[in-house]
This record gives sequence, C-alpha cells and structure tokens, in this order.
Amino acid sequence: MIPELLLVDKPAGWTSHDVVAKVRGIFKIRAVGHAGTLDPFATGLLILGLGAGTKALTGFVGLDKTYEAILTLGATSTTFDPEGEIKACDTQHATYSIEEIERALDQFRGGYAQKAPLHSAKKRGGKKLYELARAGTATEDMRPIKQVKIDEITVLSYSWPELRLRIQCGSGTYIRSLGDDIGRALGIGAYVHQLRRTKVGEFDIKDAKQIHELL
Repeated sequence: MIPELLLVDKPAGWTSHDVVAKVRGIFKIRAVGHAGTLDPFATGLLILGLGAGTKALTGFVGLDKTYEAILTLGATSTTFDPEGEIKACDTQHATYSIEEIERALDQFRGGYAQKAPLHSAKKRGGKKLYELARAGTATEDMRPIKQVKIDEITVLSYSWPELRLRIQCGSGTYIRSLGDDIGRALGIGAYVHQLRRTKVGEFDIKDAKQIHELL
C-alpha cells in the first residue's frame, strides 16, 4: 500500500529532488512532492507527499523547524557551507570562551533581520541568486532581508574550531546565513560545516526512513 505521507532521512549529497525522483521510482507513482527543501550537503527530515498526499504539503511548509548544525569557526565560505570556497581568517591570537560564544548567540535568540545567502534560490530580476552568483554578477545588496524567528539556540558542544548547535526556528530561516552571521558577530568568521534537520512541526527524524529501507 502506498502511503500518502512519507518521512525520509535525506542523505548528504542528495538534492531534495533526487529523493523525490528515487521515491517515484520505488513506488512507481508520478505524483510525489516534498515540503521544505534541504540543501544538498544537509541531511535529515524531508516530508514527502505521495498521490493525494501532495495536497497536504502546503500545510507543512510554514511549520517551525529544528536543526542540529556544526559550525567551523575561524573561516568563511562563499556559500556559507562546505561546498563553497573556504578562506581561513586570522585567528592566531583569538581565544573564545563559552561565555563569549553565548553572548554572541544572544544577538540572534528571539529572531533578527536575516539576509538570504547569495547562493540561494531567491530571485532578482527573474533570475535565481545562485545563478547570478555563479556568473559573478551577484552583489551583497541583492540579498533580500527577512525578519526570522529563532526560538532556541542551544550549544550542544564546543571545541575549537567546532561549535555544535541545536536551533529551533521559524519557516524561511537560512541556517547557513545564521552560521555566517554568528561568525561575523564573533569577528572571526564561521560557516556551517554540517547541517541536519531533526523536526518539522511535530514530525520527528526518529520516525523517518532511510532510502535503503524503502527498497
């Protein structure tokens, strides 16, 4: 029996569309969609609708989400993630206590005016920003700003240069941008090295299936 909703644990290196295409092939059904895109480098919870279940997906897109992110401090990325050009920052004399880290995170707790990454699907002049960025014609002032909701930022572990966080946020929040902004707040740069979505509303990663479990 084909389920109307399917929770999948997206593997790293797959696009959300890759998962949709795979599920179409497994269940031999064309009508498959997903709610809430995950970047290729990210892993975790992806909600899929199959058949009549696709009609329910719009109701899930706006739900709050929870992520676990590992930030690499002391370096920046052109894409704010490990797939971009990585540049080390001058941190030779920098030492940061957990108290200093927490004070920097306080700037984002509750929410803030966030700029979308240049390497995103947001559009300017009918073209996606990542297309403009790849063509070398994108500029910082093209990054759209949106007030985002950040209900929780909890430090799970910290050992230089890795900072592991749990983040609960509203829909439309870019964790890559948050990572870059945290690095700017600390004055040392940062990018999101690993990202995993663990919850979407009440849907939990513990109930998701690995791709191999569907075969």
